[in-house]
Amino acid sequence: MAANPNPHDFFEASRGPAADAELHRKLENASGRHLEHVAHTAAEFAPYESERDRSRQIKEYAIAHLDELILELKSRLEANGCQVYFAPDAEAARGYIVGLARKNKLRRVVKGKSMTTEEIGLNHALAEAGLEVTETDLGEYIVQLRGEPPSHIITPAIHLSKEDIGKLFADKLHMEYTAEPEALTAEARMRLRSIFLDADLGVTGVNFAIAETGTLVIVENEGNGRLSSTVPDTFVAVMGIEKVIPRLSDLSHFLEILARTATGQKLTTYTSLINGPRRDGEIDGPREMHVVILDNGRSAMLEDPVMREALYCIRCGACLNVCPVYRRVGGHAYGSTYPGPIGSIVSPNLFGAAAGHLPFASTLCGACRDICPVRIDIPRILLHLRWKETEGPMSAGIKWPGAAMRVRAGARAFGSIARHPRIARMFGRLASIALAPLSRDGWIRRMPPPFSAWTKIRDFPKPRPRRFRKPARPG
Repeated sequence: MAANPNPHDFFEASRGPAADAELHRKLENASGRHLEHVAHTAAEFAPYESERDRSRQIKEYAIAHLDELILELKSRLEANGCQVYFAPDAEAARGYIVGLARKNKLRRVVKGKSMTTEEIGLNHALAEAGLEVTETDLGEYIVQLRGEPPSHIITPAIHLSKEDIGKLFADKLHMEYTAEPEALTAEARMRLRSIFLDADLGVTGVNFAIAETGTLVIVENEGNGRLSSTVPDTFVAVMGIEKVIPRLSDLSHFLEILARTATGQKLTTYTSLINGPRRDGEIDGPREMHVVILDNGRSAMLEDPVMREALYCIRCGACLNVCPVYRRVGGHAYGSTYPGPIGSIVSPNLFGAAAGHLPFASTLCGACRDICPVRIDIPRILLHLRWKETEGPMSAGIKWPGAAMRVRAGARAFGSIARHPRIARMFGRLASIALAPLSRDGWIRRMPPPFSAWTKIRDFPKPRPRRFRKPARPG
């Protein structure tokens, strides 16, 4: 399963999903329930807003002192018995893990949920090297059976109904069809249990890495992350450089807000703190532990005073659930490992020109900023990336000269009209007259060029005969 986004236009790729009523129903049901749970758990926790502020302060400090904290983390990890590898890019990270598997003659891999390993395309690389790779998070397991990437960074199978999953299990696992979630979960659990016991390599992501103690923190709800990190003899944790936080005492602030915004829970079911491989006298845990610390474009984000705020992200996924664009088209339309608002700002830096269109895949409504647990100003960063696209060279080498010229010309034309009220009113009257014959039942189904793109997937309201600024007649 490739990690890099397909070099396609989001707006072209979103046509099918935007017209898929069944997909809309699934996304609205899932995201709607999520937002209700988030609102409830946040409202009943009085310090929620102050915890958001404190968590942002910690991330701001951590990113500002990232060079120092990463070195401290490395030192502590190595003192704890871990082997640490700094990977400058996805290819280096894949090469290190594949080389480790070959060196130790490992064959069966179990993976806890990890968007970072999706980012580097690890599954495909391991499979090409002859290893059997199994995703053990239930949602990831489902999309792996379907041969597709996750549609959401927290809920990979958000685009599927229980009936879809029942048909999938009947087809792929040869079980009798059922749409009962309990029966489907039990079937997956039974099959995964034996895979865990036979695995010789475990791979997970990392939610937080504590520089002070060299502790890796894995937060999840199914126990698969804990099994992946403790049952196999060899364990590899893959983390982006931004996951580091300074002190153990900082962790509690993130645990208070992460579950509440990610899943609407007070606390996730499993929070594992891993300090190193198995020690003498201990009965479980890996005998060999490796930590791959990944850059892959993050240093470039760090150098940009606006973009560095994106590194505060704790991957809760809440911005996806509240985003009107994501809720309309789902994650696959983005063509990137990271969809939704957060994906639109990090993908161009992680994947380059293939994701250059994503900063424009937003309404800039600000809902993502309002729900973000660390208050990342995503609309501001999106505007910054759009400016870099139209006015200056993108740091990742993205350049669309033709699109940039059209955007600049359109903005100048709109600015000229907006500065002259009489001209604006004249254009308004002309538009009302010209569009009236095209309307039906108060809506325009097809707009003429250059506005025809608007009505490809939505209707336009018929212009009102009375101007907005003209007062109504008395009586």
